[in-house]
This record gives sequence, C-alpha cells and structure tokens, in this order.
Amino acid sequence: MSKKQTLTQANIVDFIADIFARCGDEEYLGEPVTMAQHMLQGATLAEKKGLGEEIIVAALLHDIGHFTSEFGTFSMEDTEDRYHEEAGAKVLEAFFPTIVTDCVRFHVAAKRYLCATNPAYFGELSDASVHSLNLQGGPMNDLEVADFVRNPNVQDIVAVRYLDDAGKDPNMQTPSFAHFAPMVQRVVDAHCAVT
Repeated sequence: MSKKQTLTQANIVDFIADIFARCGDEEYLGEPVTMAQHMLQGATLAEKKGLGEEIIVAALLHDIGHFTSEFGTFSMEDTEDRYHEEAGAKVLEAFFPTIVTDCVRFHVAAKRYLCATNPAYFGELSDASVHSLNLQGGPMNDLEVADFVRNPNVQDIVAVRYLDDAGKDPNMQTPSFAHFAPMVQRVVDAHCAVT
C-alpha cells in the first residue's frame, strides 16, 4: 500500500500489516531482536497474561512510529530524540481509542516515570534503553511525575511499558502480525463505531 493512499477504517489494518512486512526486520535500536519481534513479543506477552484486547493492541503498536519514514527514527548513533511515540500516536488516533494512543504516546514517559519512582527499574534497563532514556530527558522530575500520574490510563500505560521492556528476547517465538490482525480490526471497528 502506498503511504500516499488515504487511510480508512477499512484499510488501516492492512496498512499496518504492510509496515510489519516491509520494515519488521529492521534492527531494534541496538537490542537483540528486530522491530517486529519486539512488538510481537509485547503483544504475545499481553495476550498470555489475559489482558484486554486494547492493551494487547497497544503493546503490538507501541513502537509503530519507528516504522514509517515520515515519522523518523533514532538509532544508537543519534544525538537527539526523534519522538517516535508522538509520531505513532498521531497516525493511530483517527482509528484507535484513547487508551491505545495514550499507551503509544506515553510509553517513553512511562520509562522516565518508572526510573524516577522505582530505583530498581533503572537497573533492569538494557544499555540501549539507557541510551534512549538519556535522549528522552532522563528520569522525570517531581512536577513531571505529578502530571504523568493524572492520566486516567496511567496503569495501562505503565503495563505496556513493562511489556515493552520484556519484548527483547531473541529466543522467544511469537505468532505473526496476521494472528493479531482480527483483534486490531475489532478495536478499530469498535472505536470508529462510536466516533
């Protein structure tokens, strides 16, 4: 699908599937998995935990902003953050409920929040994640923490953050995007039915 083609409720899932197919083998920012493996692992772990479809879809799509050239990416060599989280949320917000787009938009903030509020969390980050944390502003200050916890979806955002962190296992087997596509379409359809 051409990225110039208008995205609709009927084709957004195919568009995302195409991104996974074309770009999924890209390196995931110095981690031992590809971009697709990383996102599929988060969704698979969410599904195994019995989390709701919106959270599974959020885990699947949390890094979608890295996939599309118009959103930009950053690598271990970059010296600035490219705001993939905002780019991803913007492309999804016409088709997905706020809980999904909040999990995408704030998964970086959740890392900064956890580093500020849970000292043990920082020690569990990979080297690549520490590097990106530095690009993303480091741990939150007290005012940022107070603002972050006011989000009504904060618990789900943090849950997706933990799934993000867990999705870096080079030996983990996952289903393909096709396994999740019907679920993604259900979440899109439910959202579009009420908007």
